[in-house]
Amino acid sequence: MIQNKPDWLRVRVPAKGSFDEVEKLLSKLSLHTVCEEASCPNMCECFSRKTATFMILGKVCTRNCTFCNVTKGSTETLDETEPYHVAQAVKELGLKHVVITSVTRDDLPDGGAGQFAAVIKEIRKVSKKVVIEVLIPDFGGDLDSLRIVMNAKPEIINHNIETVPRLYPEVRPMAVYRRSLDLIKRIKTIDSSIYTKSGMMVGLGESEKEVAEVFADLRNAGCDLLTVGQYLAPSKKHHPVIEYIHPDQFAKYKKIAEDLGFKHVSSAPLVRSSYLADQALMES
Repeated sequence: MIQNKPDWLRVRVPAKGSFDEVEKLLSKLSLHTVCEEASCPNMCECFSRKTATFMILGKVCTRNCTFCNVTKGSTETLDETEPYHVAQAVKELGLKHVVITSVTRDDLPDGGAGQFAAVIKEIRKVSKKVVIEVLIPDFGGDLDSLRIVMNAKPEIINHNIETVPRLYPEVRPMAVYRRSLDLIKRIKTIDSSIYTKSGMMVGLGESEKEVAEVFADLRNAGCDLLTVGQYLAPSKKHHPVIEYIHPDQFAKYKKIAEDLGFKHVSSAPLVRSSYLADQALMES
């Protein structure tokens, strides 16, 4: 295992001003962000820009992915006030682009799709112009659950493929590679006006050939937007970092993906699926 992070993974910590303001607002409204739960390296920057990715459906996940820092265990009762509170946060922060994600809730009949739809509807009440991006779980492959989210009409639906199929048994043991691809394909088949998005982590032990094959699979499924970033292990208990990928390789991945026809590609060590998400749509 590699012990020392290279220079290109150093994160500059900005002035706290807006960061504190966002933290206070989240606390006041009893909201969670994936930024905090997943220990995102860009959290200080994003909070200082008054942006955040809201995480709904509680903060306890029913899956056991070995790369993720989100809490696993007994799930929480759905908070019926959550959609309203997220909408109020969007309003108070004056967001133009909002990202809504969640833990996976395999314990719920619809996988939490109804809560996603409720959040979208509440946000529309406070702002008709805000761009809404949802980062959804696979809903166990249930088409009815996917339709619930789609019928609420978010502009972007993101579902992360995360890694190459060979590594799924050790990295995403409760997920299915083909099921994730099918979800993206179904979105485009049902409503081609919705932008589709996915993301990958690298540094888990994959090869360049395997990464390129995943890119091709995503494009064939109709994926429009792509993010590629360095995997960083949250702790020694998580899947180890096998390799720190050099920025030149990220540039190569960007070129490979663009040549396949993605509308927008973000590929760099500190890129995460929701990092500067508003720019992806503007530049696509």
